[in-house]
Amino acid sequence: MYVPLRMQFPEPSLIDDFLHKYSFVTLVSPSLQATRLPLYYDQERQLLIGHFSRANTHWKEVEQGACLAVFDGPHEYISPTWYTNPPNVPTWNYASVHVKGKVTLFDDENTVLALDQLMKKYEPSLLKKREVVTTEYQGKLLKGIVGFSMTIDHIDAKAKLGQHRSNEDQRGVKNGLSVTGTLGSQALLALMTQWQVGLGTE
Repeated sequence: MYVPLRMQFPEPSLIDDFLHKYSFVTLVSPSLQATRLPLYYDQERQLLIGHFSRANTHWKEVEQGACLAVFDGPHEYISPTWYTNPPNVPTWNYASVHVKGKVTLFDDENTVLALDQLMKKYEPSLLKKREVVTTEYQGKLLKGIVGFSMTIDHIDAKAKLGQHRSNEDQRGVKNGLSVTGTLGSQALLALMTQWQVGLGTE
């Protein structure tokens, strides 16, 4: 992914936070086939962990070469009317992280561990409610899924948040996002505020 110097993440540690938070990704294999799925980020071992539906034959080819996992954060349309001095053109602001690495398929034992990690992340109380996710049910589930891990060999992290514009233009975008009030604009503005980027305060 093309990442201009000014559009790098403001702090390297924010990449870890991003991988944890925006974990519903697009996984692309060498043949350019893609699957949308959740991935657990094992920060200590620097691995991404997830599973395919066995009916989705994509899993049969992911070990053939390097794969790409696309983590998309908030994004929103930016109107040219929000800028101070015309002429301008419409654009789109966003934050995204691309991870390249190699995929290794799991045996049943490691697939169960992968499921537990996902439950621990999204609904940890389920691990204590074995009447909901019983061992017997997990055994049946294993027949229908294929677990895997993906190494993190290369990361591109891009935050296109209008930080290359003048302070006046940045403030115009901030105000425009505030007025728009869509879920996308609210999420993008929250990220900009958290990171203190693109707010016109520099």
